[in-house]
Amino acid sequence: MKVVYFLVAILALTSCVASAYDPSPLQDFCVALNDTKNAVFVNGKICKDPKLVKAEDFFRHVEPGNTSNPLGAQVTQVFVDQLPGLNTLGVSLARIDFAPKGLNPPHIHHRGTEILIVIEGTLYVGFVTSNQDNNRLFTKVLNKGDVFVFPIGLIHFQLNVGYGNAIAIAGLSSQSPGTITIANALFNATPPISTEVLTKAFQVDKSTIAYLQKQFWYNNNN
Repeated sequence: MKVVYFLVAILALTSCVASAYDPSPLQDFCVALNDTKNAVFVNGKICKDPKLVKAEDFFRHVEPGNTSNPLGAQVTQVFVDQLPGLNTLGVSLARIDFAPKGLNPPHIHHRGTEILIVIEGTLYVGFVTSNQDNNRLFTKVLNKGDVFVFPIGLIHFQLNVGYGNAIAIAGLSSQSPGTITIANALFNATPPISTEVLTKAFQVDKSTIAYLQKQFWYNNNN
């Protein structure tokens, strides 16, 4: 009987630990608020009445992206904001169009792992590991039909190294994986990051930082 009680106690403890687990957030932050009148829903979207759901809630047509921009690449997101039926399902995707030499610049998805397949063209892709792993660079040249995985939260990029256009489809392990483009975040923050911080971090003079901050940092994610 003591063994039974012990097992019940272990199961109860395990249940308490499991219920106390915080799921991964689906937004950048959530500040605690006691006044519910000014509160917003956390981790996803408020659910539509199932009786009112239609097939259109699970459907979206994706057009080729316009690559006539400074980067020569365009990411067309199909996240929960674009496709409501993704809510609570934990997946999303994006179509990436590249002009010749087009670049999807170094960026991270802080809430999702990305798996990419090349539909057309040739891409040079890679990711950089964390400081604890000495920032190792893993790269590969991908051709039509090739697949590559970018682990969650790591800086990665894709460059069209072919002579023609390229197309890739990326699947992500979150309905709202988030995107932070490194250059944009550092040199186009609002308000700007202190010049003193950036000059020290990059070990360059103030004029270099000032030049970078004055540039037009195009956002190719939409």
